Amino acid sequence: MSVTADSLPGAGASAGPCVVQYDVTNPESDPFTYTITFSLMDEQGRAMSNVEERVASVGAGKTVRRTLEPGTYAGGGAVDAGRVRILDVERVPSDEAPVPAGTCPASGLRLTADQGDAAMGLRVVGLHLENCGSRTYSLKGYPVLQLLDAEHQAVDGVEILRGTEGIPMAGGDGGAPRPVTLRPGEAAVSGLAWRNTTEFGEAVTVPYVRVRAEAGSDPVMVAPHLDLGTTGELGVRAWRKDESGTGAGRPGS
Repeated sequence: MSVTADSLPGAGASAGPCVVQYDVTNPESDPFTYTITFSLMDEQGRAMSNVEERVASVGAGKTVRRTLEPGTYAGGGAVDAGRVRILDVERVPSDEAPVPAGTCPASGLRLTADQGDAAMGLRVVGLHLENCGSRTYSLKGYPVLQLLDAEHQAVDGVEILRGTEGIPMAGGDGGAPRPVTLRPGEAAVSGLAWRNTTEFGEAVTVPYVRVRAEAGSDPVMVAPHLDLGTTGELGVRAWRKDESGTGAGRPGS
């Protein structure tokens, strides 16, 4: 995979701001979806803001060109490729990519991960399951996880704990799993919890996690970048009904 950027003069009478064009090349044998994080710098080399771009379903062996235009970042001033830095590139198979807001997969269930939270070495990432379809869906238990490295190969040597009681400072997750019934427009939440403690041994980082809502469900690959240190443990919380009111909203949303 490669991502390259160059700049073109802006259009219009003023011809002031430039637009940045970038290419994404997929060398894989299947379509992949890419998420690129750009950092936009000012003339003094200071970061103005970060921009995240999603390039969906780049075909096998294909290159696509996209444009990063003025106004997509705070300030919206002139920018050229010399002042654009690529901070991160995530890539997942397109048939396992999280579905963007406003769309609903054929399964009727939209599974996503949030940006997470960190405090004093504790890391927590939320998993969200929205029923965006037209029928009621029921489940009980824990998401099914597979930990993957940067090349999407399985990561061994990490124990996945059911519940988060064994993760220091993470607290419990409300006891044993309970049945969850999701009517259209409702959502459930789970979460991953770990500590990034590094002591003796080699620190482990897990860029990607393949998640299934339950055994047999369609897989979704998320990129939480688990910095597990040398703990060798990851806690996963049981699914619970999302009572926050921030779920799918309505069928098909």
